[in-house]
Amino acid sequence: MGYIILGILVLAGIYIAAIYNNLVAKKNQIDNGFAQIEVQLKRRYDLIPNLIEVAKKYMAHEKETLEAVIAARNEASSSLAKMESHLDDSNAVAQFNKAEQGLVGAMGKMNFVMEAYPDLKANENMMQLSEELSTTENRISYARQAYNDFVLSFNTYRQSFPQNLFTNMFGFTSDAKMLEFEDSKAMQAAPKVSF
Repeated sequence: MGYIILGILVLAGIYIAAIYNNLVAKKNQIDNGFAQIEVQLKRRYDLIPNLIEVAKKYMAHEKETLEAVIAARNEASSSLAKMESHLDDSNAVAQFNKAEQGLVGAMGKMNFVMEAYPDLKANENMMQLSEELSTTENRISYARQAYNDFVLSFNTYRQSFPQNLFTNMFGFTSDAKMLEFEDSKAMQAAPKVSF
């Protein structure tokens, strides 16, 4: 009878250890996923000043637009640095998302203004930088999707039974936060077009 109880305790211990190891593995996937986003965001932040330098030569009358892009880039870069070690902090994630939205908006405005400067659009350096930036944006989107998939997997596993009985004891006290835009519902809605 003693061996049966001992066997049950050993199996329970192995099962609990497997739960802990899965939580650690999923948390590490989240950290790695964010590291991939970070690499691409830093690449974007490095490309933007080069883009601004090329644009300055052509867009002398658009100083406000260029300064807005630089300010948004600096804010996004700063919020990324703050969030690196605070992925569990919903305020840091929200601040990062807001700063990223600001940068995307400023870059969109700059792209709109650039349409009025055909010589700038035809500039070889500008075309190359724009292509690199576009490729980087695609990589960021892919990395963000992978990160959010890792977060979903972690949160689902953490909230499921019987793992949820052990998560607090193991130090996994809260869900991971997804990287989402504040206006994601509006972005998902079908655009309204009127003629």
